[in-house]
Amino acid sequence: MRPHIMVVEDEKHLATGIKYNLEADGYRVTVVGDGPTALRLFGQTGEGIDLMILDLMLPGMSGYAVCETIRGLGSRVPVLMLSARTLTEDRTRGFDVGANQYMAKPFDLDELLSRVKNLLQLQRLQLSADAAKPNLAKPRIASTEFGQVEVDFETHQVTVAGRETRMTPKELKLLRYFVEHPGRVISRGELLEKVWEMSGNLQTRAVDQFVVRLRKIIETDPATPRHLLTIRDAGYRFLPQPRSGEPELEGD
Repeated sequence: MRPHIMVVEDEKHLATGIKYNLEADGYRVTVVGDGPTALRLFGQTGEGIDLMILDLMLPGMSGYAVCETIRGLGSRVPVLMLSARTLTEDRTRGFDVGANQYMAKPFDLDELLSRVKNLLQLQRLQLSADAAKPNLAKPRIASTEFGQVEVDFETHQVTVAGRETRMTPKELKLLRYFVEHPGRVISRGELLEKVWEMSGNLQTRAVDQFVVRLRKIIETDPATPRHLLTIRDAGYRFLPQPRSGEPELEGD
């Protein structure tokens, strides 16, 4: 069956052009012009959508909100976000809410088609790998407490020192991975593969930036972390109950 792509874009001429070229490459395409309609259709046929091309500035609700809602439903459908906004904070926010890739408008059509192809290939490989794995994985941790932090990963409720704190889905996913692997040194490549679902060989500072943000949330003194340590030239280690005097081993 041909891959099914949902294009969420309110500029009709652009949506028409994307649809035409995707169909010429053999894909099935559904075009939607606003955020609420996209979510409604996704809720009805989400299992049948193989990839979403999502504009950032949409009527009704932003692409950020659409993507965050989809991820909140537990969907791992690849999301390629499009936007005329090119600031670093715009791209960072896109990745925060769960986008897999981000392209700035105007974009090269061949690059768009290439990214679509690669995202679909990665998705197929991931699904095949998941299907081949024996069902021996330990149960996911639903909640945790350490230091002054309490987290419910199912409801996304976070309190630090008794005060409610908001965390993005990606921050929660990263923290959950650390919590599920306490005491073990985890490389940046492993985090890219398991949390970002990207190649572990990718050269990016995303992991380091997110660790800095996590420390600002969970550490009493982010400059001298006791729970989330950097291990020189190796990666990171999470200690729910740090030993007294545990040193921070910076390697950056």
